[in-house]
Amino acid sequence: VQLQAFGGGLVQPGGSLRLSCAASGGIFSTADVMGWYRQAPGQERELVASIVGAKANYADSVQGRFTISRDYTKRTLSLQMNSLEAEDTAIYYCKRRTRGGIENWGKGTLVTVSS
Repeated sequence: VQLQAFGGGLVQPGGSLRLSCAASGGIFSTADVMGWYRQAPGQERELVASIVGAKANYADSVQGRFTISRDYTKRTLSLQMNSLEAEDTAIYYCKRRTRGGIENWGKGTLVTVSS
């Protein structure tokens, strides 16, 4: 399984971006936990949002601003980010974790929030 995140870029504070993660190869299950993580300069990687089935969870810092979604047919994972703040600047990664504990990480995409 290979994951590739894209959609990052430069956006002004208060703006929006939509990240996507495309999956190729392998078999995907509705039981897989899909997630978006981010890593800011000098900081540890942190979980932003995750989804398994129809249940989504969010970090407190993005609750109400970000929305994670998954398209099983297209094998994509998305993250709609609204009301972006400078603190959201980071490299964003997508990850899949199977029920058996296998993890796949995609290469990150850089999001820069700056005026």
